[in-house]
Amino acid sequence: MKAVRIHQFGGVEVLRYEDAPRPVPGPGEVLIRVHAAGVNPVDWKIREGRLQGRISHHLPLTLGWDVAGVIEQPGPGVTQFNVGDAVYARPDLARDGAYAEYIAVRASEAALKPKSLDFIHAAAVPLSALTAWQSLFDAGDLQPGQKILIHAGAGGVGHYAVQFARWKGAHVVTTASARNASFVRSLGADEAIDYTATRFEDAVRDMDMVFDTVGGEVQARSWKALRQGGILVSILALTVPGEAEQHGWRSAYVFVQPNAAQLTRIAELIDAGKVKPVVENVFPLHEAARAHAAVQGGHTRGKVVLRVAD
Repeated sequence: MKAVRIHQFGGVEVLRYEDAPRPVPGPGEVLIRVHAAGVNPVDWKIREGRLQGRISHHLPLTLGWDVAGVIEQPGPGVTQFNVGDAVYARPDLARDGAYAEYIAVRASEAALKPKSLDFIHAAAVPLSALTAWQSLFDAGDLQPGQKILIHAGAGGVGHYAVQFARWKGAHVVTTASARNASFVRSLGADEAIDYTATRFEDAVRDMDMVFDTVGGEVQARSWKALRQGGILVSILALTVPGEAEQHGWRSAYVFVQPNAAQLTRIAELIDAGKVKPVVENVFPLHEAARAHAAVQGGHTRGKVVLRVAD
């Protein structure tokens, strides 16, 4: 099969479109014929070797941990899927990914894809939507009527967080550039703060939750926007772990995990018209380097996806 792999860690130049062995599904696994693969920041971070201390990878490594495709072959013991089922998944980050014509994943990581989506848009969902879901609901326990500040609401994770929070019945404030203000409002944001012109901590206070997708000095300034007892949930490392609790705030760090049950629930919301994925750019598989450059540059609206098969 064709795949995009790395044989060493480094810049986009290490991405190689080449022949690779077609995987064989083991017990409890399924072989998926990949139609599309989402591109996420974790992809280039792994490509650069930034997560070697956390995730053990073999080389050569196939990147890409957002997949939508069709079941080609159920492995031994798999009963929940049949050949031809259209599925999507966020596979295990420690295994070969979806920048390939085929991928073997644990059946427990996959769910039937939303019926209303094509494969390109379905591949834009799993990793980012699960990140937002697990941050807002599992870690943050967001409740109707609460006030939430979501950083980078136009981004890959942020645009799902805005929609989930709106669906839950929260008051949604988000940071976005002026060009994305109308976009985030169309997703359900009640307020959009132009972070290039206004310091968000001066514009909002007493938030029940801040969802941090940016880190760094944005995270450091976010505490001022929280009420006493409020929670900051970050998908990037907490700068000073434990500091928040000294001031009466709470904090949580989320590293997204595969969850087929949550993907099934998210598919229901998508098919009900409550949530929609936004795809800004689609590249063919052999142009994975261009896709990485787009994502690594930041400021994308929604997601970037690789088209693998029609």
